[in-house]
Amino acid sequence: MRKLITAATAIFFLIACNNDKKASETSGGGMSDKAKKNMESSHMVSDAIMSGDASKIDSAVAPDFVDHTDQGDKNRDSLKAMVSMMKQHFPDMKMKLMNELANDDYVFSEMEISGTSDGSMGMPKGPYDWHAIQVVKFNADSKAVEHWEYMRNDDMMKMMQSMMPQPPMKDSKDKMPTKK
Repeated sequence: MRKLITAATAIFFLIACNNDKKASETSGGGMSDKAKKNMESSHMVSDAIMSGDASKIDSAVAPDFVDHTDQGDKNRDSLKAMVSMMKQHFPDMKMKLMNELANDDYVFSEMEISGTSDGSMGMPKGPYDWHAIQVVKFNADSKAVEHWEYMRNDDMMKMMQSMMPQPPMKDSKDKMPTKK
């Protein structure tokens, strides 16, 4: 429930602040230099994930980085390894930035993530397309120190259903033979 409320709050802020973001982009005002640096660091990590090139991770992510995942907390070295694995198992992954909000402490990014899975890493083989909110906390040096990701519930349910085993066939002639 807490994750749902947090994600809903982030979505609200992304939508509510979208007009302010566009205004600040055209007028050059409204966003601090620190917020802009945080956003640049966030973009570096997204670019690394899509390209499979982890060489810029150290300049965008702090040594004490914590990625809060459903498999437990991960560190910066885990992120670097994930960048390589993602390119290997999801070679055509695209991350489209839908909305973004940044301040001196956080960057909230609404992303559409799509591509084709090779069937490993807990995802079914074939095309995928989901939406997620990325929440990243930054230190004074504009390096990422914490990361959370929240998938849309309907996207998560579709993914889970595609990974579920199919129900048994009803026609007796289609059943697998049994030993006697």
